[in-house]
Amino acid sequence: MKTYFNFILPLSIFCLCIFFGINCVKPDSKILTGLDILENSDFGFLKEKRVGLITNQTGLNQNGIQNVNLFLASPNVQLKAVFSPEHGFEGMVQAGEKINSISNSPSGIPYYSLYGKTRKPSKEMLKGLDALVFDIQDIGIRSYTYNSTMGLAMEAAGEMGIEFIVLDRPNPLGGEKIEGNILNREFSSFIGMYPIPYIHGLTTCELASLINKKGWVKSSCKLTVVNMENWQRKMIWEDTKLEWIAPSPNVPTSITPQYMAATGILGELGVFSIGIGTEKPFEFIGAPWINKIEMAEKMNHLKLSGISFNPITFSPTKGLFQDEEVNGIQLHISNFEQAELLKIQFYFMVAHDELYPNKNPFKLATKSQLNMFDNALGTDQFRLVFSDDSNINYIEDFLKKIDSNFIEMKKQVHLYE
Repeated sequence: MKTYFNFILPLSIFCLCIFFGINCVKPDSKILTGLDILENSDFGFLKEKRVGLITNQTGLNQNGIQNVNLFLASPNVQLKAVFSPEHGFEGMVQAGEKINSISNSPSGIPYYSLYGKTRKPSKEMLKGLDALVFDIQDIGIRSYTYNSTMGLAMEAAGEMGIEFIVLDRPNPLGGEKIEGNILNREFSSFIGMYPIPYIHGLTTCELASLINKKGWVKSSCKLTVVNMENWQRKMIWEDTKLEWIAPSPNVPTSITPQYMAATGILGELGVFSIGIGTEKPFEFIGAPWINKIEMAEKMNHLKLSGISFNPITFSPTKGLFQDEEVNGIQLHISNFEQAELLKIQFYFMVAHDELYPNKNPFKLATKSQLNMFDNALGTDQFRLVFSDDSNINYIEDFLKKIDSNFIEMKKQVHLYE
């Protein structure tokens, strides 16, 4: 089916600008999310539609009110079902833990888990619905399961002839930074499903539009996107002045996604702690055998733009090396625009190989962990070469090329300047 773009906006001087995909922003203008825009329209767009809502704890309006409560309070909304992704409706469940559906909620509305018996809404779950609304905060990197949940729900909506409506929210990494290789579809998995770079520079609505436009789902849907107002591509989260609501337990702050991009793939090997189980997840890299002073000196000697490294000892309260003393480095991103985030974990691997040649992480990892590493990176080519020849030149060759075709595809779905 064809992709449709409907922009629900309050009457203002910005209407024509946003209709044509341009945000005309006044200085200090308050950013309104897609939910805020929908609420300002008195949810008229949903009138006479039986609605299913895919959301979690991040689905708040500008006043901190949950979208479920807004829908239930509006006479224009017939909320019939709520769906939640990994980590659950309240976002408190740890990564990888299965979640059961709830049929006896206080509101009488079923709460379906999309991270339990199924990750795709079933026909039974969607029976009687006219529209599915998606309103979840993303983090701006490919390896995050909420993107996959959205795509599978879009596919289910297409199969059932149900309209799919996405309420936009800011990309915390902004709309300009792009890093990493395009995922090879052979390595498509629930942690990374679509052929986009690791840092993709798209908002949720833009990504949904690209997924639908390129036919990356088996059955495309009638897609409606609800733009934000006053967001610009150059903005990272700190520029938005919005309150950060942790989208999952290990993403506590608005800068955590920056560090996830810098260490998250390395963490899949299960050889190095990346700070999970500490107050700063993804900001550390370490292992019990590492000399933290030597490692920090080696990393700082590289003089990487926009980032520095401090020696640190930490003790995770959960996960890898739980309650053990771990030595390593703490990352400090001082200039987000200059820092090449994805490369950092691979530079660490080079330094580690030079200091500890007998502890090759690819040989220490299990087969399952190697598969997770490949899936997160979107290819096995890096591992196959790098495990035998860990050199900086290969990192540069592998990651420096930005796919020009993706750049052009990306521009076709831009909704903001």
